[in-house]
Amino acid sequence: MNLKHIKWQSFESQGSLDRAAMERVEALAESSIKARGQFHLVLAGGSTPKNVYTLLKNISADWHKWQIYFGDERCLELSHQERNSTMAFESWLNYVDIPEKNIHAIPAELGPVEGAHLYNETLSQVGEFDLVLLGLGEDAHTASLFPGHSWDNNEDALAIFDAPKPPPFRISMSPARLSRSKSVLFLVSGMEKQTAINQWKAGEAIPASTITCSNGLDVFCFNVS
Repeated sequence: MNLKHIKWQSFESQGSLDRAAMERVEALAESSIKARGQFHLVLAGGSTPKNVYTLLKNISADWHKWQIYFGDERCLELSHQERNSTMAFESWLNYVDIPEKNIHAIPAELGPVEGAHLYNETLSQVGEFDLVLLGLGEDAHTASLFPGHSWDNNEDALAIFDAPKPPPFRISMSPARLSRSKSVLFLVSGMEKQTAINQWKAGEAIPASTITCSNGLDVFCFNVS
């Protein structure tokens, strides 16, 4: 992606980043519902998005018009504490009136092959997302797309067998599918992410740099520059 299309924004505190991200989600939800009658949101895992989800449970929203997806998932039992979906439910989704049928969790408990196949079927019914939330790992990975790996961008959902961080079996949306969104927002906190940010800004081929967005891409940063 052309680095000129990335908008970097630094925050003075974790709380200010969290609030700004929450306000971005809220505003895009309102505008998407007004324009198209629905809001299609892809969730990220990790501690920074969790803070945002905790704030979102307190907003006033037309929840029945929200459609929720997940950028990636670990192949663990349903409700396992290390699943991204478990975190999202416990911090936010259990507290709001989004219909169960509107929450499209990745069936990763079925294993990477069958789970990815079924999520491909789910995503084939969905057009462009309204907002994709992503994080950035210390190694510059995003979703479950890790450095040194290659991906089939013809698939929406990918079976991952050799993630360098446990568990090795995962399911991830492909870079192409994550990029099919009207807005993409990365949330990046912590000095340990500085090397990854430096690589990204230097134009190195890292997983995060495979994500594009026709409307430009936003990166909210705290404790990195």
